[in-house]
Amino acid sequence: MFSKAESAQLRQEFWTSFGKSFPRKWILYNTKIKGLSFKFYADNKKAMIVLDIEHRDEIISEILFEQLESLKSILENEYLPEIIFNKEYFLENGKKISRIYLNHTEKFSIHNKNTWRSCYEFFNENMTKFEMFFLEFEDYIRQALS
Repeated sequence: MFSKAESAQLRQEFWTSFGKSFPRKWILYNTKIKGLSFKFYADNKKAMIVLDIEHRDEIISEILFEQLESLKSILENEYLPEIIFNKEYFLENGKKISRIYLNHTEKFSIHNKNTWRSCYEFFNENMTKFEMFFLEFEDYIRQALS
């Protein structure tokens, strides 16, 4: 069991080490589409890459999700076969968003340094593909808002 301080230190070390292992500029919050952001997620039990849709206007969030969902077969067939679309995803704080994500399937814990390398490789390989998909279809996704 780790104290809060030890756990926080490990989390910081995990993310710093990832950044040093794979130094590149990720899109993340810089999609230039309000309410649409890529994220890396890691905790004590799982890791995943996500594209969150959480616009203040629920109708815009729904439109964005539907536009992305219309590209689902392309995303699955050409980029990420195991991608999951969840129109009503609930965060730990109870907030409802839409999330498109891919789970890291290997055993993982941010508290176990032996699991970090495979997670980093999962993040790098799959977020790269997710971003390539986004960049290829960015204009189409944005078109839903015009």
